[in-house]
Amino acid sequence: MSTDFQSIPLIDISPLVAKCDDPDVGEDKDVAEVVRLLDQACREAGFFYVKGHGIPDSLIKEVRDMTHEFFDLPYEEKLKIKLSDATGYRGYQRVGENITKGIPDRHEAIDCYKELNKGMYGELSRKIMRGIALALGGSVDEFEGKIAGDPFWVFRIIGYPGAEGLQKNDVGCGAHTDYGKFLQFRLGIPWIIVRNVSGEWISAVPIPGTFVCNIGDMLKILTNGLYESTLHRVVNNSPKFRVCVAYFYEPNFNAAISPLDMCVKKSGGNKKFESAVYGEHLVSKVLTNFTY
Repeated sequence: MSTDFQSIPLIDISPLVAKCDDPDVGEDKDVAEVVRLLDQACREAGFFYVKGHGIPDSLIKEVRDMTHEFFDLPYEEKLKIKLSDATGYRGYQRVGENITKGIPDRHEAIDCYKELNKGMYGELSRKIMRGIALALGGSVDEFEGKIAGDPFWVFRIIGYPGAEGLQKNDVGCGAHTDYGKFLQFRLGIPWIIVRNVSGEWISAVPIPGTFVCNIGDMLKILTNGLYESTLHRVVNNSPKFRVCVAYFYEPNFNAAISPLDMCVKKSGGNKKFESAVYGEHLVSKVLTNFTY
């Protein structure tokens, strides 16, 4: 469960990245330390930075530049890929069209669902999920197969208008947990603020060369609450337009997500959550998340 953490932990995952496919990965002492830190971060904060991820700075810069180029386009151009029910809720959303708990968010965005072949994984996500599987006491491939590996919702590209002339801490995205995900990775966040159990808002200050990763509600259910999907929000106090590219690592669309037996045993022996079919859960949320 979440604690009174005062900062977001930073984890060098390079040993896990290098060795996660090794048959003896669970016996490697460097990987074991990464696994311990992942377990601690997921239990106490639900958020962590990752470095040593192996994604080159040149690619990160290219993605950031392309994101700025899109949001700099005339409004009429962006509307050519406007999100609607006819597009399967893919596409562009204007400022205020994305809703968090009934309140319009102050950002524009594109939702992209990349079509992956069955059995394909988001590579960095898979490696971290392998570490989490070991942290929970399972096999390294505990989540692969019926639960994960055939993801549905993948990318959200977000632009946050500058805060010049606005109230301090003007909200770019209201307080929420991530309802459909196992993990979320963020590149280029303007400013994310995470709430601890005492109600204090802790800043995740951007650190160059890292991603911010957080736990989603589906992993909270799977771990029977051992891991926390923590309340968070986004603000942009800068006068500059800021961008964020978020990668959502989702369960398989038809996966039935239920607390794992090993997690139930570790958390008192009683299931705290009912089973949820991920696709049904996702659709019910998406239908109330947009105005268009």
